[in-house]
Amino acid sequence: MGTTAQTNPVERLSDREERVIAAVPKGLLIDGTWVDAEREGAFEVLDPSTGLPLASVADATPSDGRRALEAAVAAQQSFALTSPRERADILMRAFEMMHERIEDLALLMTLEMGKPLADARGEVAYAAEFFRHFASEALRINGGYQTAPAGGARFLITKQPVGPCLLITPWNFPMAMGTRKIGPAIAAGCTSVIKPAPQTPLSMLALGAILLEAGLPAGVVNIVTCLQANDVMEPLIRSGLARKLSFTGSTQVGKTLLEQCAQRVLRTSMELGGNAPFIVFDDADLDEAVSGAMAAKMRNMGEACTAANRMYVHESVIEEFGRRLAEQMGSLSMGRGTDDGVAVGPLIDAPAQQKVSELVADAVALGADVLTGGEPAPGPGYFYPPTVLSGVSRRARLMTEEIFGPVAPLIPFTTEDEVVTAANDTPYGLVAYVYTNDLRRALRVGERLESGMVGLNQGVVSNPAAPFGGVKESGLGREGGAIGIDEFLEVKYIGLAMR
Repeated sequence: MGTTAQTNPVERLSDREERVIAAVPKGLLIDGTWVDAEREGAFEVLDPSTGLPLASVADATPSDGRRALEAAVAAQQSFALTSPRERADILMRAFEMMHERIEDLALLMTLEMGKPLADARGEVAYAAEFFRHFASEALRINGGYQTAPAGGARFLITKQPVGPCLLITPWNFPMAMGTRKIGPAIAAGCTSVIKPAPQTPLSMLALGAILLEAGLPAGVVNIVTCLQANDVMEPLIRSGLARKLSFTGSTQVGKTLLEQCAQRVLRTSMELGGNAPFIVFDDADLDEAVSGAMAAKMRNMGEACTAANRMYVHESVIEEFGRRLAEQMGSLSMGRGTDDGVAVGPLIDAPAQQKVSELVADAVALGADVLTGGEPAPGPGYFYPPTVLSGVSRRARLMTEEIFGPVAPLIPFTTEDEVVTAANDTPYGLVAYVYTNDLRRALRVGERLESGMVGLNQGVVSNPAAPFGGVKESGLGREGGAIGIDEFLEVKYIGLAMR
């Protein structure tokens, strides 16, 4: 069995790292200008591989947030009147700039979030693709024209921007979760105020600078960074000035935001928590299944809402599957994401590391066997090694709680009905994965699984051209795909009398 190795701690940033961080604006973006927070408040952004500060950014107050939203409101009418081609061109210029600067953007992301550089490059490319995708969708906004059933009138159906939007993004994909919201908002003709997670604001601030350089008019996208999100965002939600909220984050926070939005009947779209089942049937190609499990589990160190949380493996192949998975996960090199050969970076912060440790300890106390990993790494930073557990009790906390870490619990099953019932036994329904070479079974199980997305013999489902979202407590609405822009459009019906 291979072992993971943590790199030596970093005592200071390299010259290039310092230059990349220095180039990022640290203020609030309000009405096209970078400004300090009221009373010049600021907070530190930490390197999760060391726990040391990287930079300080503006800590917005409620009045700062209000100014940002008022700027979005003021810009809404004129921006809604811009042509689809003009909005598409802005997005395409931003897409091209992101690729031109991919190395610096990836390094910035690795420093503040921890993911290895190769993964960060992949996210920058993925994030940019949302801009290109929605540049095309801006040109496809359409409506309809029909004759009234009784005659004598015509129905003209048109689509218009929903209006100023509040966009809240998480720390785990700090750039892609931004472009997935900003892209369709711009394409639809909506202005916005975006609040990135306090753990990873630098990527969003860099993206804001690119959008300005790409020609985005002042006030169309405003960025507020803050530590106390509720203090800043709740007044904006209740203000009556915003018309939509788009949020990616935990189900618990999503429920709170929905209650706040209800007071103003704000349109909402939400991508919330997940508890993804990964099902391996006895006829599956084990090489493909293990490869898919690595992708579904280890992308972003397991810190993804789409991460495989519960691995149900047929009893006839679970021992072999577990051996192969543990061998591959145990051989991954762990360390600072900027170091060569590193495949596993740190978790985002100390609470994340503590939660993963508690979930594993709980499973082991209930009888689980550790095939690899199982203990937090010593030393600085928030590292937890890739871990595979077998014989996991269905009473273990990690069966019902989102792990958000590099831990793969294996659970045996016997029949199709049994595993589908177990997979659906959760309030979540974001994504599920199924490995089988039986086409009829694949479609049958895929239809029975209560999730917004299903990966059939593939461990990655996210794609800008596909609708992303969940059912049950995993969210509302869809992002990406041809329908992603509809979340930012209102349908208007105009009745025209003909006589």
